[in-house]
Amino acid sequence: MLFKKDNGDIILFYKIGPSPREWWGMYKISKDNGKSWSEKVKIPDSFYGPIKDKAVRLKNGTILCPTSIEKENWNIYVETTDQDLKQWRKTKVDNNGFNAIQPTVLFYKGGKIQMLCRSREKRIVETWSKDQGKTWSPVKATTLVNNNSGIDAVSLDNGLKLLICNPIERGRNKLNILASVYGENWKEIIVLEDQPKGEFSYPAIIKGKDGTIHVTYTYNRVKVKFVHLEILGK
Repeated sequence: MLFKKDNGDIILFYKIGPSPREWWGMYKISKDNGKSWSEKVKIPDSFYGPIKDKAVRLKNGTILCPTSIEKENWNIYVETTDQDLKQWRKTKVDNNGFNAIQPTVLFYKGGKIQMLCRSREKRIVETWSKDQGKTWSPVKATTLVNNNSGIDAVSLDNGLKLLICNPIERGRNKLNILASVYGENWKEIIVLEDQPKGEFSYPAIIKGKDGTIHVTYTYNRVKVKFVHLEILGK
């Protein structure tokens, strides 16, 4: 997962370890837009950094890392740090009996923040914060179908939110982009993949400086597919 600091440095967050149950968090920093990278640095013990989906910047410059653990139960929580990556803090989330991992973050008017997550319960689940990530509501199910596969989302400047996911309960042979304004009702706007067989999974979605949308996802576990989109009607 990549994050650009206010000074232009790029942080690469990643994991090392034999399995998700045993891995630990690392990062490197590039000061030349990705041409070269620092030596690896270990994130402090008991912290992992963002899990699958990108870290985000809060209004005060704090980096919010949506994260999770995969042990007997799957649980999401939040880590925050300053941009020097020195002051790490952990915020618990009431998982409310759900097995959820790999949160993605969306921003709304009035300072509200939503995290959407993959789950074992056949639904995308959500939690909300009204105080810039200091506290979070108990996790609950949305109406969005989930096949226990990764998702990602992005907030656009015009207020629209985009969510990329496999909108089926079984398999990973369909991959769509959905849109919402308030994060409660979602409408399918783009079908990226819809095939009888295949696996299209672990998507990532970001907004470029020019407002266009960049998407990547695994293509049958042998390649990575890149899609470049422009959302009309801005």
